[in-house]
Amino acid sequence: MTSDPARTAALKPRIIETLSTVFDPEIPVNIYELGLIYDIIVDASSAVGIRMTLTAPACPAAQTLPVEVRNKIAQIPDVTDVKVDIVWDPPWDRDRMSDAAKLQLGMF
Repeated sequence: MTSDPARTAALKPRIIETLSTVFDPEIPVNIYELGLIYDIIVDASSAVGIRMTLTAPACPAAQTLPVEVRNKIAQIPDVTDVKVDIVWDPPWDRDRMSDAAKLQLGMF
């Protein structure tokens, strides 16, 4: 999938807003602030590609979380298709969390 800068600029804020409504079932922080989203790509046809990871390879939400992400993003007006890829490299660690997420989890 090749990124289209104009489409990405138009849709990325809505995609991030949508991702902020998806929560890891074991951690009370949304997956965007948790740092699980590595890349958001929007092509010229408004198809969306999400590269994301999970907190651990044995994460109990490994089957459900990508489906929830795909389903929610697919509901955004103008999005024509959604592909979610789970990646393990680089591995997730707490340094990927936003300051807001760290504060919410009492890590400051």
